Amino acid sequence: MTAGKGKNLLWRLLRKHVSPLQLAGFSIASLVGLTIVVLALQFYVDVKPVFSDEDSFARRDYIVVTKHVSGLGSMFGSGVEFSESDIADLESQPWVREVGRFTTSEYGIYASVMFGGRGLRTQLFFESVPDKFIDELPEDWGFDPANPKVPVILSRDYLSLYNFGFAATQGMPKISEGMIGMVPVSLALSGNGDRQVVEGRIVGFSNRLNTIIVPESFMQWSNEKFGDGSAKQPSRLIVEVSKPGDVAIGEYMDAHGYEIGGDKADSGKASYFLNVTIGIVVAVGALISLLSFFVLMLSIYLLLQKNTRKLQDLLMLGYTPRQVSSPYVKLVVAVNCIVLAVACIAVAVCRACYLPILEAFDVSGGEIWMPIVVAVVVMGAITLGNIMAIRRRVASLWHQ
Repeated sequence: MTAGKGKNLLWRLLRKHVSPLQLAGFSIASLVGLTIVVLALQFYVDVKPVFSDEDSFARRDYIVVTKHVSGLGSMFGSGVEFSESDIADLESQPWVREVGRFTTSEYGIYASVMFGGRGLRTQLFFESVPDKFIDELPEDWGFDPANPKVPVILSRDYLSLYNFGFAATQGMPKISEGMIGMVPVSLALSGNGDRQVVEGRIVGFSNRLNTIIVPESFMQWSNEKFGDGSAKQPSRLIVEVSKPGDVAIGEYMDAHGYEIGGDKADSGKASYFLNVTIGIVVAVGALISLLSFFVLMLSIYLLLQKNTRKLQDLLMLGYTPRQVSSPYVKLVVAVNCIVLAVACIAVAVCRACYLPILEAFDVSGGEIWMPIVVAVVVMGAITLGNIMAIRRRVASLWHQ
């Protein structure tokens, strides 16, 4: 018997007992499961920028921690500092990557600027943190006592308050970020019986730190020269966390009377909730895909069982187990490829429906290749498992 006739015979044997209903059931289950998995991953990729300014799954997140202020003691600065034991205990928490300390200026600071023909003079304070905790570190960040020019980083909120609050009511000109960097600032530092005027310049803005930041080298130099010389514990800490919004973070803060500055706790919880929800959806989709795998295997095993005698006869006639299993393998590969293609099309259609909603948040969506790669890997693993099971079953008929 020729190879072509043998193949036709195998196909006739297969088609005789194929149940279209069983194949349709497998295909639908596999399609639903794969579509859920890929769509959940694609939605995660697209919506993640809504909760983060950084385009990364493993992005860092930071919270600013202070002690709860209450009573007259706290009004005079008592009990709001973090002791070394407090900091060590915080660093030992599993969700903490690193802890940074805010260092505060211990002297008087008056800043004056001239622009638009008018002068502005105000009292300020400075803080410093380790450079690694600054989100946008300028190139000219640093301080040399021999040439005392002080680079300053402002919170973007401060510039907004000036432009839309103070300037709007006082007839002062509004300032853009680029313009304010060109305005020289005169800083009068005084304390410890000494006074010195240095030049300052705003070199950047921060979304993370709601304060006025100067280099740590300048803070150390100025506190030694104008401060009272006493070592003070920090009253604010910046913490790099590994799991933003983790329930354990809120429980720890409440238990120790700590507070998280700004809305980082709420945004972190939203991000954490997003991660949990996506995880649940992916798990459900994976479970459906796994069940569809077993549905197909059951269908193939029933089909092989119905044809056991005929397949054994073919093996006795000289057909190899690979040749006998070939029609079943081709059927599985064809069905799985169709499911993969339809799932990708379904994800693309669903994505086109929700992307206009994300554009309202100024989010254009993420890359589509990663979920597609996951879909190919998942369906490839299922197909490989199907092929191995089919060949193992046919090989077992050879030994019977």
